[in-house]
Parts: sequence; C-alpha cells; structure tokens
Amino acid sequence: MNREQKKFSDFLQINNILCQVSETDGKAVLEKLITLLTRHNSALDVEYTRSEVESREALYPTMIAPGLALPHARIPGLKEALTAVACIPEGCDFGGPEKARVMILLLTPVDNPTLHIQLLAALAHEFKDDNAAARIANCAAPQDVIDCFARGVNSIPDYLTAADLMEEFPVLLQEADPLLDAIKQFAVTRSEKLPVVDNTGDLRGLLTLTDLLEYSLPQHLLWLEDLSPIYKLQPFSDMLKTAGETKVADVMREEFVLAHTSDPAVKLAKTFLTDKLNELVIVNNENKPVGMVTLKNFSAKLFWE
Repeated sequence: MNREQKKFSDFLQINNILCQVSETDGKAVLEKLITLLTRHNSALDVEYTRSEVESREALYPTMIAPGLALPHARIPGLKEALTAVACIPEGCDFGGPEKARVMILLLTPVDNPTLHIQLLAALAHEFKDDNAAARIANCAAPQDVIDCFARGVNSIPDYLTAADLMEEFPVLLQEADPLLDAIKQFAVTRSEKLPVVDNTGDLRGLLTLTDLLEYSLPQHLLWLEDLSPIYKLQPFSDMLKTAGETKVADVMREEFVLAHTSDPAVKLAKTFLTDKLNELVIVNNENKPVGMVTLKNFSAKLFWE
C-alpha cells in the first residue's frame, strides 16, 4: 500500500511564519526566527539552538537557491523537524551574491539524516523556479505561504536516493573538444572532474585534474631522482603549447562506475566500500550523465552538513 508522501508544507505552522519583514540585516532576521521557533517550542533551549545554528552558518552561509537562505542545524533530542519562515519582499543580506528574499530556519533531529537531507533537497528543487522566491516573499499572510508550498509538485520520498546526494555536473565536455577548452572549464567551474560525452550525449569518459597532471608529467619523468631540469615546469609549458590541438578524448579516462539517480543512498554506501571507490557518476533515466557523488560529499551530507 502506498502512503501519501509529505510535502514541505506539512512541516510548516502558521505561528512560525513572518510575512512582510522589512529588516535588511540577515543576522537580525535569523535572530527573529530563532526567537520565534524557541518561543513556540518549549523543549528547545534558545541559547543552545542559537549556538548550533550560528556555528553552522559561520562555516558558510547557506544560500542553496536564488533568493533562498536556509540556515539549519541538527539538534539532539528533537522528535521531528521544526521550521520557521521569514518573507522579506525587499530582501536581506546573508552572505550570498544576491539578497535573500525568503529565509527558512530548519532544525532536524541529529539522528535522522534522511529527513534532514530530504528537506534540504525538496527546498532546493522548489526554488529552482526563478519566480519561487518572489512569489513566497510577497505573501501577505502565513496561510498564503503554506498554500504556496502546498501547491508545489515536489514531494518528500521515504528514503534518500543518489539524486538527493549528487552534485550536478556544471558542464559536459565533448570528445572532440580541444584540451585547452577543457582547462578553461575547470578554471571557470572549479570542478575536479568533468564528464566527457559523445555527440548523442552518452558518457564516454571522465577528465580529471589528475589526468591533466599525468598528461603533463608522463611516467618516465616521474622516475627522475633529480628534478632540477624541470624546476621551471617545462613539461607543463610544452603541454599547454599543444593543448589547442589535443583532443579531450586523448587524455580522458574511460574507467568509471555508474549509479542511477533512483538508487537508494545505502546502495551507494555499499558500492563505495565494496569497490573501494571515491566517486560514482550518476546517470538519469536516459542513461545520460547528470552528476557525481563523491565519498567526501556523501559523508558530509550524512554526518555534519
């Protein structure tokens, strides 16, 4: 029997929603939400909650989508997720490149990583719509905010999948792309690995920063005891001179392990351990590459983010 899946609106309460907030200082808005949520939940300790949220945000302010600030923390002893929402029509500063027009304070049980990540993922999907932040920010009353989220199409699944954990690929490389273009993409996207596809979009390989280093420093140079002849990095200069003519396909690696967007997170954990891997390439229903799950990010999302 299929249970009706929850939406983010199911975790909202009218008395924890502030509309038409005029404050432009993001820290002040966050303080309002902490005060509001602890006032209406007697089990929460205000000082502990503030400390946990602020220490988490000090690592890096959480702007997970255009116009959305999502400060959050995992709190011991909670039985369910708690949320508070501020709608800020003119926006507030919260450490991101643009103003936050909606701020959602999210507290989740420390021992329920599934719920924590699912709610973050649901909100990230909800705010992919460029108009979502403006639509919610301009709500006149708390019930309007709840109704707005209730109309969303993104439900919260019962378990984590690869789609919830993956980092989307910022760009796809083509086999015939010049290596110089790929180097520029690494610089722009700050990625460590990029997928290489053929003209139909099928995955053909991966190009990594390690591949670039290995191509520049072939094995016979690695055996040198005296590296003084290449102190000026001549091998890298030589590689860059021909990078406009060298094809990505000549440098990429063809060994990779795939997982599907619908694969349960626990299957990914099993694969990491049994195959001793550090990353998995994620493909969609058409078997096209859409993202990657690394062991580092997988662990971060489960244990401390």
